[in-house]
Amino acid sequence: MSERDAARQARLQEDLLDTLDEELEMEIDDHLLGGGEGISDEARETRRMYFRELFRLQGELVKLQDWVIETGHRLVVIFEGRDAAGKGGAIKRITQRLNPRVCRVAALPAPTNRERTQWYFQRYVAHLPAAGEIVLFDRSWYNRAGVERVMGFCTDEEYDEFFRSVPEFEKMLARSGIQIVKYWFSVTDEEQEVRFQSRIADPLKQWKLSPMDLESRRRWEAYTQAKEAMLERSHIPESPWWVVLADDKKRARLNCIHHLLGQVPYHPVPHSPVSLPERVHHAEYIRHPVPEEMIVPNVY
Repeated sequence: MSERDAARQARLQEDLLDTLDEELEMEIDDHLLGGGEGISDEARETRRMYFRELFRLQGELVKLQDWVIETGHRLVVIFEGRDAAGKGGAIKRITQRLNPRVCRVAALPAPTNRERTQWYFQRYVAHLPAAGEIVLFDRSWYNRAGVERVMGFCTDEEYDEFFRSVPEFEKMLARSGIQIVKYWFSVTDEEQEVRFQSRIADPLKQWKLSPMDLESRRRWEAYTQAKEAMLERSHIPESPWWVVLADDKKRARLNCIHHLLGQVPYHPVPHSPVSLPERVHHAEYIRHPVPEEMIVPNVY
């Protein structure tokens, strides 16, 4: 096996471990972390550190959520980046322990024929937060600066009009009290290839690969040019861009969450002590049995 093949095999193994980590994160503990065949002590300790820090940051996100509710703050977080850059993984870790009624994800599909005739920003406006809400855009109105530009889904006139409008649109949102934080997840050419190959090899991940994703791989350089133009033309004081170096997915998640927490002036909100009330019993209450045919079989 050549050095390149060996390196690729090692990266695929790392990606498999990362997938396993994703499934373990909700119930991980020191006992589980002690397992794992073929993992070096250094790698195991790195995973321990990752989980400890992730849980700590998620605890801070809960405090942020409480503050947002208390103050009526409105927060929009935009996640952009190449396919397989890790946007979805970061979003999952942010929302994992938050109330979905407070923190929700907006991942809009391709526009309908009707939406294509509307003001470009119109379908996004409906998803903006009310007081006490956080909205995470998994891709956003910057589709026009990226995929639509590269794939030819918009005209040159529509593209130029977007960049004339988007700074004013975001300034208007900022003046109305909506905070906007914009992240670009950046991966190298080589890392994206590994992640695409991993998706091709894993039946549980193949659904993530669309024909558009595969075409984006071929048009890497066109996407680079579009990204550079986007960052240059829409980086404004009211809503600056922040670039997350995402070749290491775990570090990228931690760095993104840590940075996001630093963008919001939150503080712990005091809560009244919670006590469980006594269950009320009524002598005349009779619980009716559930019919046997309605019970899910105990297969496990």
